[in-house]
Amino acid sequence: MTTGPASTEDQLREVLDKLANGVQPAPDAYRRVQGEWRRRERRRRLILVILVVLVLTIADIVGLWALNQYQDRSHIAPREPVSARSHAPPADGLPDLPLP
Repeated sequence: MTTGPASTEDQLREVLDKLANGVQPAPDAYRRVQGEWRRRERRRRLILVILVVLVLTIADIVGLWALNQYQDRSHIAPREPVSARSHAPPADGLPDLPLP
């Protein structure tokens, strides 16, 4: 009997082979793992949908709040009527320049 590294490897291989041959897989193992995987996938998608709805709701609330903040301030557009002549293009095709 040799006590070198080859004999240790052979003994270890033999023991591991005996252990592997003694393992009996469960008959429903694949279905059980597949069911768990599907459950996790559904949960992941549900969490994603909830996060998207939450982000959009918060964005809507912030946007409405920002729009409502401008009610008390004056408007940028002038309120007095503007004559139609000021919007007509010049007759000669050149832009009107203000006089100095």
